[in-house]
Amino acid sequence: MKNFSKVSLLVSDLSSAAILRAYLIGTSLKSLGIDVEIIGFLFGKNLYRNLPPDLNVYDFPGKDFPAFLGEIRKILPKINGDIIYAIKPQTTSFGVALLKKLYSKKPVILDIDDWELSWYGGDDWHYHPTPKQLYRELLKANGALRNPHHPLYVKWMEGWVSWANAVTVHTKFLQQRFGGILVPNGKDTSLFDPIQYDSESSRNRYGLSEYRILMFPGAPRPYKGLEDVLIALDKINQPDLKLVIVGGSPYDDYDEQLQQQWGRWIIKLPKYPADVIPDLIAAAHIVVVPQRDTLETRAQFPLKLTDGMAMAKPVLSTRVGDIPEILGDTGYLVEPACPEQIAEQIQFIFQDLESANQKGIKARERCIKHYSTEAMASTLKSIIARL
Repeated sequence: MKNFSKVSLLVSDLSSAAILRAYLIGTSLKSLGIDVEIIGFLFGKNLYRNLPPDLNVYDFPGKDFPAFLGEIRKILPKINGDIIYAIKPQTTSFGVALLKKLYSKKPVILDIDDWELSWYGGDDWHYHPTPKQLYRELLKANGALRNPHHPLYVKWMEGWVSWANAVTVHTKFLQQRFGGILVPNGKDTSLFDPIQYDSESSRNRYGLSEYRILMFPGAPRPYKGLEDVLIALDKINQPDLKLVIVGGSPYDDYDEQLQQQWGRWIIKLPKYPADVIPDLIAAAHIVVVPQRDTLETRAQFPLKLTDGMAMAKPVLSTRVGDIPEILGDTGYLVEPACPEQIAEQIQFIFQDLESANQKGIKARERCIKHYSTEAMASTLKSIIARL
């Protein structure tokens, strides 16, 4: 460890959720006494989330090709870590890291926390342009291939994974696909600690005290299965049951579509700072993570799972990807896209909420053991020691 005193975390897009993975890895490395800098390109207007000041964040303008090549020349001398840790197999992170490795000989770790190609059809995606299409997409001002995040470049980067000195992955699905060492996102279980919060007070604070609360502390998307929960609430038809959605969708108007059809079951809360989220989750009776079974979700580790687990809440989720293994026997599982089973489990949990809360306590113990920032730091320490 003493040979590696500083790590440069290279983020593909600082205006995307990739910065959250960098934050957790960076925080874990700092707990090992390693200096950390987070550096990357900003393709949106602002950072996806502001990070604590003890994590140095340096951003460079995200541009399309060919202007992006000039930004690469600017960023390379600024990458000063003894190790380069690239977040995502993108040209804007892993590609830049490999360039830096070429002339600096510094080791590169690649982190894969999602299957990037799954958003384009996975293995079925191919690029076979006509000469005219290739000319247009490469040379026209708005040509698709001028975007550094184009799936063709992602496919190339996935082909070069073996060039990394080490690979870390978020789920077993990704491990089977890319190899590497499993490093699930760790939860700060000292912040997410139910002893520090009173559920009844939290419900009062957010105007929820009259209801039995199913909470989804994230951004609604069609593949996240909230429609299945809302159909289940239609079936149960008990007016004191509410689905609380925290933050809404920053991507589109999908949450408005849900509101129009199922507004009687929905309570929308605004986006809150990260340190307020445990207080919000304290207000829940059940945390729901109803993932549907898609190419994208099979590769994912929904962070809402460990939000609920760390706060010792009953977690109701689906048998998709790694979710059954993450929860073990400490949660409630149903088949994906099955509102009937969701309705049954909601009623089952509320029939004996005390027993469900005991299961939640076991979920917290499991979270501390396997999915805490301490567990994450321990794995990262062993990876760096082997470089």
